[in-house]
Amino acid sequence: MSEYTLDCLGEACPVPLMKTEKELEKLNVGDLLIVSIDHSCAMKNVPEWARAQGHNVEIEEVDDGEWEVVIEKTK
Repeated sequence: MSEYTLDCLGEACPVPLMKTEKELEKLNVGDLLIVSIDHSCAMKNVPEWARAQGHNVEIEEVDDGEWEVVIEKTK
């Protein structure tokens, strides 16, 4: 299992979602992708998309209005 980070700070939808989707394609099952987000639209769309794809998702607010979405690739 490896851990990767994706910085989407300052980017609005749909850019963080497209970057997350592209990055996840490169990873192996069991790898973690930590996506840094500070846009509320992306904060809603990225976790919803990842869960719909069957991945495990955890969300942590690291600062006021800034989140890390941790996605474990499951397939």
